[in-house]
Amino acid sequence: MTGAERVYAAVGIGRARHARVDGDAPRRRRDTDRNTPRHDVPLPPSGPAPAPESAPAGAWDDGLIARRVIEGAAAPEPVAVVETRGPSAQALAAPLAYDGPLRARLDALRELVGLSRTRLDSRTLAEAGRVLDEAAARRRLSGQHTVVAIAGATGSGKSQLFNSLAGVTISETGVRRPTTSAPIACSWSDGAATLLDRLGIPGRLRRRPVQSVEAEAQLRGLVLIDLPDHDSAAVQHREQVDRVLALVDAVVWVVDPEKYADAVLHERYLRPMAGHAEVMFVVLNQTDRLPGEATEQVLDDLRRLLDEDGIALGEYGEPGATVLALSALTGDGVGELRESLGQFVAERGAPARRIAADLDNAAAGLRPVYATRRRIGLSEEARDEFADRLAEAVGATAAGEAAERAWLRNANRACGTPWLRLWRWYQDRYDSPTGRFPLRNQADEEATARQRVEHAVRTLSERASTGLPAPWAQAVREAAVRGSQGLPEALDELAARAGLPPGRPPRPGWWPAAVLTQAAMTILQIVGGLWLAGQIVDLMAPNLGVPVLLMVLGIVGGPLVEWSCRLAARGPARRYGTDAERRLREAAAGCGRARVLDPVAAELLRYREVREQYARVTGVGATAGVGVGAG
Repeated sequence: MTGAERVYAAVGIGRARHARVDGDAPRRRRDTDRNTPRHDVPLPPSGPAPAPESAPAGAWDDGLIARRVIEGAAAPEPVAVVETRGPSAQALAAPLAYDGPLRARLDALRELVGLSRTRLDSRTLAEAGRVLDEAAARRRLSGQHTVVAIAGATGSGKSQLFNSLAGVTISETGVRRPTTSAPIACSWSDGAATLLDRLGIPGRLRRRPVQSVEAEAQLRGLVLIDLPDHDSAAVQHREQVDRVLALVDAVVWVVDPEKYADAVLHERYLRPMAGHAEVMFVVLNQTDRLPGEATEQVLDDLRRLLDEDGIALGEYGEPGATVLALSALTGDGVGELRESLGQFVAERGAPARRIAADLDNAAAGLRPVYATRRRIGLSEEARDEFADRLAEAVGATAAGEAAERAWLRNANRACGTPWLRLWRWYQDRYDSPTGRFPLRNQADEEATARQRVEHAVRTLSERASTGLPAPWAQAVREAAVRGSQGLPEALDELAARAGLPPGRPPRPGWWPAAVLTQAAMTILQIVGGLWLAGQIVDLMAPNLGVPVLLMVLGIVGGPLVEWSCRLAARGPARRYGTDAERRLREAAAGCGRARVLDPVAAELLRYREVREQYARVTGVGATAGVGVGAG
């Protein structure tokens, strides 16, 4: 048995268990049962109820304070409408002004929503849009008024507390439940008409309290709203509660000793509104039903439940919810609540704090689609690898090697011996190329190149989207896929334009000298041969030494010149091939950057921008851990 259960065991009250409302969980009595009399507790006789002092000890009713009425007050007291003394209605209706930090956060949220509309669905941005709309609407209305709603469950006594604060019976109380069927407003000063119009409260449900000048001055600027029961059996009542709670500046939650731990209250309202603790009052009503120190024990248990809900308590000078205990029936503690409300309203800060809390809630809801703890973006390594894959797909390395071979082949043709060149011409003319070079199917090469391009794009998109929230990761992948359409064809055209230039490769300056030397070696061979032939046919005097020497010099010198030229041509040929490969790589990388990298980088930059705006919305400041490369 918990401490709270022991308290209730001591005082004889059946506490409603603080249990989640599941399909298998026992459900408590609903409002549909409250219109019928309860048989476990004796009902008071008809007519005016006796005063609390005359009630015997332990002769309690079922906890519905509204069933107790003060002796002699059978008929409700007429509500008097008086003019407020003090500033004019026009002065009190001055528009609300947000401070600099709150305006900056709202502007950042507006920018964030604008940047995200094409990336996120409308349901994700709905709450942020609602906060912006409500902040703009509230800013146009009075900043000298504070709208406070009194909310509670059936039988919690919120209507009687409303009447006690007003000093006159405004909201109907009674045995029949639910009593409050529509929100009722009570304003302590003029100029609140536009605020009540925003809440949708008609003129017939707007009241003014009959108060002394002192009490009126204490609560000047307060607009108090009595709401229907949040657990009402009537769906339209619950809808009105939810609608008004989203518009008011602050809330006074009224709970009673029986249902302060009600699961519906905590799970549907208090826990989701934990961020609104600074504009929240939690009032334990009906303390006159708790004997001795039971009130403090119930208050401690209530604070524990609020702490479990994540609601900060305004104790020891810390900002948070105000927790009070009172009895609207006897008036005990009502003065303390009135004083707290007076100080709260006099600060004129509740509307801005409410908007700031709504901002925090909206930012928390958007966190999964904006926040990430990982560093995102494309590294230099990823971009270089993408360029290498595209160069491989376009055949840059093979093109460079082909250019190098073409340069060497041209050098051999220019500096080789005539006899070797004649032999190569003969081979090229009469030998079948299929026996010396394997031929590949062009369709197979195109298919292989396309697969390489698709694999490069897929790898890049996966690396770029790693660590991003799901919507932005999807946007990055879609940008990469759109850019990859037509990329293989573009690379093919690029390879045709940026490949080997037409004609022969350029010749270095030493080629003419090498050609002349080779020609001289050939002339020596021809001269020597003719000289020997002339001696054979007796046209010339016999002299074998000179013609043989000339022929040997020509025969040995020709291959020697060719070998020397081949060695000298390796460096220029390698540079020529490297330049050809580099041009093709740069062209392929430029094509990939324009079609894929730039769109992906644009999505990453957009995410970086919205992430920075999100950081401003949350008030964190500059974004950390976001690195985006433009490629």
